[in-house]
Amino acid sequence: MSVTNGRRWNHNIHYHPHILRAIPDGARRALDVGCGEGMLARELRRAVPDVTGIDLHAVSVEQAREHPDDVDYILGDFLTHPFEPASFDVIASVATLHHMDAATGLARMRDLLRPGGVLAVVGLARSTMPGDLPRDLAGVAVGTFHRAVKGHWEHPSPTVWPPPVTYARMRELAAELLPGSRYRRHLLFRYSITWRKPRD
Repeated sequence: MSVTNGRRWNHNIHYHPHILRAIPDGARRALDVGCGEGMLARELRRAVPDVTGIDLHAVSVEQAREHPDDVDYILGDFLTHPFEPASFDVIASVATLHHMDAATGLARMRDLLRPGGVLAVVGLARSTMPGDLPRDLAGVAVGTFHRAVKGHWEHPSPTVWPPPVTYARMRELAAELLPGSRYRRHLLFRYSITWRKPRD
């Protein structure tokens, strides 16, 4: 593990501010899907009074529970845990969708979101060549610079590589399952999806 100036950095943490900027005004309940050791959940808690994190990885959840916070950390499967439908004002997920069937995961997040609530996802997908090569080469260069300046923190959670779904397919899924969502491709090998659920 490497930490510079007391701050952790890796490609996922780099995009936490994207998630935090998406929190809607007045949000009361937040869910962090694939919370790992809880870094994003703790950041969400600074803005939202009731935060739940869920993850399948026992070691990571144990580490999360060691922090002196009031986040509710659940060891369990997000796809089957008995959450109440439409019960969260904000649902966040970073580097988690590629660990499950992406369409099923997005649909589950959509259904757990209250009308007017916001879904904010940052994920990994698979590049296709040669189209993605220039962006990937630029990402390697920028990532190398960040590592040199900030160090690199290695999270304790399991990894899946390569991601099973391409960036193009993730864009299609967002359009199909979350009409009106905003999909963006980011430089450091990530995409984001932001969606506000329509009010009835």
